[in-house]
Amino acid sequence: MFDVVIIGAGICGTFIARELARYKLRIALIDRANDVSNGTTKANSAIIHAGYDPEHGTLMAKLNAKGNPMFDAVCNDLDVPFRRIGSLVLAFNQDDLHTIQKLYERGIQNGIMDMELINRDQLHNLEPQIHQETVGALFAKTAGIIGTWELAIALAENAMDNGVELFLNRDVQSIHKENSVFKVTTPNSTFRSKVVINCTGVHADKINNMIATPAFKIRPRRGEYYVLDKTASDIVHHVIFQPPRKLGKGVLITPTVHGNVLVGPNSDYVLHDEALETTASGLDFVRQMSLRSLKNIPFNKTINMFAGLRAEPDTGDFIIGESPDVKGFINVAGIKSPGLSASPAIAELVVELVDQTLPALKLNTNFKVTRKKVYHFAEMSNTEKSALISRDPRYARIICRCENITEGEIVNAIHRNAGATTVDGVKKRVRPGTGRCQGGFCMPRVIEILARELNHEMSEILKDELDSQIITGTTKTTEIVEREELTVA
Repeated sequence: MFDVVIIGAGICGTFIARELARYKLRIALIDRANDVSNGTTKANSAIIHAGYDPEHGTLMAKLNAKGNPMFDAVCNDLDVPFRRIGSLVLAFNQDDLHTIQKLYERGIQNGIMDMELINRDQLHNLEPQIHQETVGALFAKTAGIIGTWELAIALAENAMDNGVELFLNRDVQSIHKENSVFKVTTPNSTFRSKVVINCTGVHADKINNMIATPAFKIRPRRGEYYVLDKTASDIVHHVIFQPPRKLGKGVLITPTVHGNVLVGPNSDYVLHDEALETTASGLDFVRQMSLRSLKNIPFNKTINMFAGLRAEPDTGDFIIGESPDVKGFINVAGIKSPGLSASPAIAELVVELVDQTLPALKLNTNFKVTRKKVYHFAEMSNTEKSALISRDPRYARIICRCENITEGEIVNAIHRNAGATTVDGVKKRVRPGTGRCQGGFCMPRVIEILARELNHEMSEILKDELDSQIITGTTKTTEIVEREELTVA
């Protein structure tokens, strides 16, 4: 019997799990996927927004403004890459200048600090390669970039360090409540708890409707992106937005925390919540729109393209609260942008809601704020590297040449709480396969290491989800036949 079951191990579910672990509660974090952060958290712009964009008075505005300043401490505690590089909303004409003026005023209403409206010369001094047609910008200095899935994984790991139990490959089929106890049923297990928290992204309305009266509808919107090689990193130094459109903040260009450049997304409604394919038309739209912002984008340095889904609610705002007709069932739904930016504040709000349902929560006095040390070999000094190698020679063996990732880092990522069990799981945690060759050279070695460390056959190692086998069988069998020597008389 659990006190709380959290359905969904994306950024909100993992943040909530960690915050609830500060109290003496038995908590289950469950997810339908094969790993933590396999939904929207895995495929987004990885931006911490300043908070000027949401309409004043909305949950989005309130929680974005509160959440943004919380990332410095969280990322420091959990050793997650995060940089405050600032954002620029470009203006191309007088109408756009009026738009960014309104955004500035909204930011003031929302309590956002360190914003200013800058002219053309100031803009081009900050970003020399910005298109010549630009006439000004809104500069928000508190915006940042982050390792999104690394944060979710770190939160899950730290939550588990503090007693949370993680269950993957648990696709919820039904939820019932009897005598104040919820029964959450999956194909391979049943969970009983006093509180259920719905953090299932594009599936949140379906989960809600299993137990509560339908109250909202989620429509998935697909966004497609280009990832440029690190050799393109000098083209942009801030997060570059265009004036917002009806369907969102538009196509952006941003550095990533690991030195690449991200270009995208478009914003298209799709008919089903598994539509993760990229399209020629979508990527062409991203390409054409982005060239309005930057005069020279080296798309010939593209190393990957991907798509992600956003949970667009029909309410126009985050849906966070206890269901009015099912006490103890809490929705955390419609968490579209700026959901990542708001996530630590969302977690605090949900703890307050749980406290109202399970009153007098008792603090976990043994709560661990930090997690076990993570070694980033490529970022260490030569002295630090030598010391680490003397303790564990596996750190001397480079597996991913593009990103300089060692065998020691991969083994460590496998054996931590919420550890990697798949090729993409290793990729999300320590980055082999994210460089220029996209795993062309290192994937076989990663498979070998996973098989060895997990005591599996190589053919059992998956790329990501349960049906993503990489090795399906042998191509040929080699027979060794002893040769009998002939004696010639």
